[in-house]
Amino acid sequence: MPPCFTLLILLFLFFCIGASGFGSMGPISAAFGDNGFFCAIDASGKQEVICWTKNTTLSLSSSSPPSTSSAYFSSIPAMAALSGGEGFLCGILANSSQAFCWSSGGLDLVPSIYKNTAYFHIAAGRNHVCAIRGSYYSDHDSGTIDCWGIVKGANNSLTSIQSSNFYDQSISNLVFSKVVSGEGFSCGSVREGGAFCWGPNSLRLGVSKGSVNFVALASGISSVCGILEESNEVQCWGTSNDVFLSPPVGTQFVSLTAGANHFCGIRKDNHAVECWGSFNLSSAPKGGSGFMAIASSDFTTCAIRENDLVIDCWFINGTSPPEYNPPLELCSPGLCGPGSCADGEFVFNASMLSEPDLTSLCVRKDLRICSPCGSNCSQGFFLSSPCTENTDRVCTDCSLCQNSSCRDVCGMQPSEKEKLWLHLNRLQLVIIIGSTVLGFLLLIICCYIRPCLIASRKEEGSKKQFKSCIGKSELETDNASDSCQPPSMTSCPGVAQVFRLSELKDATNGFKEFNELGRGSYGFVYKAVLADGRQVAVKRANAATIIHSNSRDFEMELEVLCNARHCNIVNLLGYCAEMGERLLVYEYMPHGTLHDHLHSGLSPLNWSLRLKVSMQVAKGLEYLHKEAEPPIVHRNVKTSNILLDTEWGARIADFGLITSNEKDFCGDMKTDVYDFGIVLLEILSGRKAYDRDHTPPSIVEWAVPLIRQGKGAAIIDEDVALPKNVEPLLKLSDIAELAVKEDPKDRPTMSDLATWLEQIVKDTL
Repeated sequence: MPPCFTLLILLFLFFCIGASGFGSMGPISAAFGDNGFFCAIDASGKQEVICWTKNTTLSLSSSSPPSTSSAYFSSIPAMAALSGGEGFLCGILANSSQAFCWSSGGLDLVPSIYKNTAYFHIAAGRNHVCAIRGSYYSDHDSGTIDCWGIVKGANNSLTSIQSSNFYDQSISNLVFSKVVSGEGFSCGSVREGGAFCWGPNSLRLGVSKGSVNFVALASGISSVCGILEESNEVQCWGTSNDVFLSPPVGTQFVSLTAGANHFCGIRKDNHAVECWGSFNLSSAPKGGSGFMAIASSDFTTCAIRENDLVIDCWFINGTSPPEYNPPLELCSPGLCGPGSCADGEFVFNASMLSEPDLTSLCVRKDLRICSPCGSNCSQGFFLSSPCTENTDRVCTDCSLCQNSSCRDVCGMQPSEKEKLWLHLNRLQLVIIIGSTVLGFLLLIICCYIRPCLIASRKEEGSKKQFKSCIGKSELETDNASDSCQPPSMTSCPGVAQVFRLSELKDATNGFKEFNELGRGSYGFVYKAVLADGRQVAVKRANAATIIHSNSRDFEMELEVLCNARHCNIVNLLGYCAEMGERLLVYEYMPHGTLHDHLHSGLSPLNWSLRLKVSMQVAKGLEYLHKEAEPPIVHRNVKTSNILLDTEWGARIADFGLITSNEKDFCGDMKTDVYDFGIVLLEILSGRKAYDRDHTPPSIVEWAVPLIRQGKGAAIIDEDVALPKNVEPLLKLSDIAELAVKEDPKDRPTMSDLATWLEQIVKDTL
């Protein structure tokens, strides 16, 4: 490449996104050299600084008590942006926009003449700093520039100096919008157009203007790479070995960082890290999580994960340099700033994080973090939701792929059901075309033959009426055993809807207590209203549940729950698995639980409704045992897990990962039968399953002897008016007694129970 064209590229070193290396400005940065260290802006909303060095985590900020090993970091104030040089770091103060620089040997590396000046852009080179004047949080787009040197003194301590080596009088009257610094040079884009470079190395290169724009640049010891604004591809140049100057061809990036012998960047499509240079490629991070900001020291690279904002660090070389262990803290994914986000960016929302008290990542509410959108996902994941103005795209594990839209991406073959469905669709198309042709022929016949016989017949009997069937309408027939169909769910046609954590937080008012519907060993259940007006129930796993189960268990549970569809179970609508959270979204049941109506003072249910609820619960359990694929054993059948929908239909809730893989599957089914028998006794008597205020406290020990003595009427709830015909209630007591037999082999199946109860309901109509 000709020297002139090389510097043409250097001239427009524009806006950096989450990058590091010499000359870059971002939320995470690193100091090079033997005394190198990392710092990042935290995600608490205070913009405090987290620092860590070799084998040591340092203090957060001035609010943290200093320790002996980190005293020189204990007074770092809140920062708006960071940029690293060799052995030192600089930044812009969040509250005053003043420059602030520090090293492992001390603070105050800004000359006194510049200490009280406000800056909105700063760039640290190898041994100098340049910054553009203007308040950081105002809508400044340009300003004049100041530069100063950083030199080593006694005992390798660093001090700041005013030096003409890094400042050219010819730039004193120029107004810049962006600046970057490298080894012995700085370049900035000029407000009027074009660019200007200065410093000893820029004079050696000899060119000062060009027409190539960059969105990010990172400078190593003797190599420079930049991301072209027009294509987002990387172009490199310099005096090092050619291996540093060979970035991935055709790959688009959003940020860059440089180490002693390598460059790394965050890809635009899937936010994965990709590196090049003299290093061990296998050490670069792999997996589904992408990254939002990145920084490098000599041999170590650290990046902020996009799914939870936790820092990952890894060695870039095959050697074993001292290890940089980052603290387990959440860090800012980008720089806070005023104004709206550009195309291809989204506003990072603090509600994406699982921190209930965190409302913003910035020190002021009018500021925002604009992060680059991803357009694709890493291998093993599929794109389940595209990037929007307020949320990044969502990637979902291929193990949850259940339809044709993601099978190609995941390299999966269509299921037999999908093949059959495709065949039926083709057959349907043939029928439609054939019917159209036949209809056209009949129309011609009608026009020319004009039939003379017009017959009209009235339907005999009354018009068939529709009745409610637990979330659907079905034709009333004489056969009460017709099985109901699962409710139509556009949100879960074979695969659950993926919800964003931010939208579920908004829908539950931040998971506030007044939205709580209930709680259990799994976690909490909240009432939620989605943006489209739908009322749903959101089950949020607590920390203990998440710790004691792995992500594969959660994925398996989702597969089971999403495939289970019936009008007598609470159907899953979707889920969210962001930021370490595990949330399940269900249909909302407005009439509460059966337990509330029997035992907690809600409106008591009449006998007709109690009998129907008994039948509907039996049908739901029969579906789980017999028709669900794979079969499901509930193992926690009780009145508090039976909910009532808008039409007072019974729905079973809280069934999960108990499938036919269990060793004693049939025995487990009979456990469900026993528990259902207890529910029937509660429905009949109005008593709790276990009540210390009664003797005996166990409902089984109290009711079963009476039923076996032919005194079933003695257990009927006295608070509800008896029907004229009590025979169905006595039959119900006999069925309950069979269900709670001590020997599981003597208990009926759920299919038997569903059939008997269905007949009882039919007889009472």
